Amino acid sequence: MSLGLLLRATLGSFAALVAASAFAATNVRIAHLELETDSRYDETKLFFRGLAQPLGRPFAGAEVALREARFVGQAVGAEFALERVTGADAKALLAAIDRLNKEGVRYFLLDAPGAVVAEVAKAVRGKELLLFNVSAPDDALRQAQCQPNLLHTLPNDAMRMDALAQYLVSKKWRNVLMLEGPRPEDKLVADAFDRAAKRFGLKLVERRPFVLSNDPRQRDQGNVALLTAGSEHDVVFVADSDGEFARSVPYRTVRPRPVVGGEGLAAAAWSWAWERHGAPQLNSRLEKHAGRKMADPDWAAWMAVKAVVEAVVRTQNAPFGTVAKYLKGEEIALDGFKGNRLGFRAWDNQLRQPVLLATHNAVIERAPIAGFLHPTNNMDTLGFDQRDSRCAF
Repeated sequence: MSLGLLLRATLGSFAALVAASAFAATNVRIAHLELETDSRYDETKLFFRGLAQPLGRPFAGAEVALREARFVGQAVGAEFALERVTGADAKALLAAIDRLNKEGVRYFLLDAPGAVVAEVAKAVRGKELLLFNVSAPDDALRQAQCQPNLLHTLPNDAMRMDALAQYLVSKKWRNVLMLEGPRPEDKLVADAFDRAAKRFGLKLVERRPFVLSNDPRQRDQGNVALLTAGSEHDVVFVADSDGEFARSVPYRTVRPRPVVGGEGLAAAAWSWAWERHGAPQLNSRLEKHAGRKMADPDWAAWMAVKAVVEAVVRTQNAPFGTVAKYLKGEEIALDGFKGNRLGFRAWDNQLRQPVLLATHNAVIERAPIAGFLHPTNNMDTLGFDQRDSRCAF
């Protein structure tokens, strides 16, 4: 081979190597999908800062995680990018997923109500991608509506209610009066607590409906004193996904009783008041970035991005199939700043994690509570164990 041909071949190989390296350095794209109008983030609801409410769109949590990943991927030649996509409905989100997936995007954070998550996940089944549910706690998404490529970083209703039930048992507050709201989401929470009560030996002395209304004919149905009179109970559980009624229950009960659920003491994925395992640093990063405190969906979005980054780095920026297998496997060890090694349950793709029991400004306890044991992993005392799962991938 002549010197000129050799030089051209060498330069060509070098150019190909540079091009491949450039591709590898920009090939890990993560998309964050959300609805243009989402009643969960209505300003009037966010104003009250209820314990059961988010404090803002969780995209901020994903952004914080991406900033943390800037230097991590360099060791394996991976550069992470985050894209925000907004759609009017499930159909629009599906169109965006289809377009981005064809461009090579494999990881999607989905911030939407349960019905939208279910529709989107079902429609993309079989595609080469992973969806991360960061804001829908619906148990059905982990049960009958589960999908093999839908992962959940937010704890579901069953996990949160099991955490509350464990705490009540530990305090020997076994007799519970439930106040249940009229919204479909209220019933989901109420049913989840009912299940937890039976699982851990609590007694629901009564399940009373409430109505938050200005109609004089329904005034009694929104009167806390009337609603909490009569039945003997140790604690009042409020199933109120909206939070507006729940905030009026503490200190208005007929008897001096603690209030849990939608107000008073709530079970949460995260609390800005959590002070252990590096949590203050994470909280401060979110607050500095978004100008507000971190809440459950923020943490779930942060955790989803972190899971992708961890899997890409540990697999040396391997092809998608290898990364996905590792991400969903037993070897992955994620640090959620809650003190335990986290990973996804094989039977329903739910992130196994502790649940915080918190008031407005303090974390009172972390579940699973001491003494509640499981044959293989005590965190599986929260939510659907493998034997309870109705998920069939």
